[in-house]
Amino acid sequence: MDHPATDPALFNHIRVVVGMVLSLSIARLLTGLAVFIQHPGRTRIYWVHLGWVLSMFLFLLHFWWWEYRLAALTSIDFAVYMFLIGFACLFFFLCVLLFPTSIEEYSGYEDYFLSRRGWFFGFLALAYTVDLADTALKGLPYFESFGYEYPLRNGTYIVLCAIAMMTANRTFHAAFVSAGLIYQISWIFRAFDVLN
Repeated sequence: MDHPATDPALFNHIRVVVGMVLSLSIARLLTGLAVFIQHPGRTRIYWVHLGWVLSMFLFLLHFWWWEYRLAALTSIDFAVYMFLIGFACLFFFLCVLLFPTSIEEYSGYEDYFLSRRGWFFGFLALAYTVDLADTALKGLPYFESFGYEYPLRNGTYIVLCAIAMMTANRTFHAAFVSAGLIYQISWIFRAFDVLN
C-alpha cells in the first residue's frame, strides 16, 4: 500500500475540500450581488466596493486555476493540507467582509466598506503574503519562473493594503481598485493563461 503522501488520489481529496471552501466564497459573492437585483434601491451601492467584489471573484478563479500546480508535489503532508485549507478560508473571510449578513446599521455599502476597510485590507494583505508561501510550496524553480515581478507585485499589494487600512480617502480607494483590477487581469493572462 502506498504512503498517503505519495498517493495521487490525495491531491484530488485536497482539491475537493479546497473547492468546497472556494464554492462557499463564490456563492457569497454571487448571493450578495443578487440582492442588488432582488431589492433594487434597498441599499446604496458603492462602485469601489463592487470593484473589490469583481477583484475577489477573479482572485478566487485564479487561485483555483493555479492550485492545479499542486499535483506536481511529490509529498503532501497534513501541514500542507492545513495550509491550503487555511489559505482558502482567507478567501471566504474576504467574501464575508464584502457581503456581510446585514448592513442595516450603515447608510450603504460605501459607509460599510470604509468602516470595515481595516479588516478587509488586513485579510487581503495576509492573502498576498500567504500567496508567496503557496507559490514557494510548489518549488523554487516554479517560484523563480515568475522573475522579480511576482514578489514585487505581492509586496506592492501588501504595502497598498496597509495604506488602504489607514486611509478613508475615496480617491486613493478608487485608484487602488481600478489599477488593481487592470493589473490583475493583465497578470492572469500573462502568467497563467495556459497550464503546461
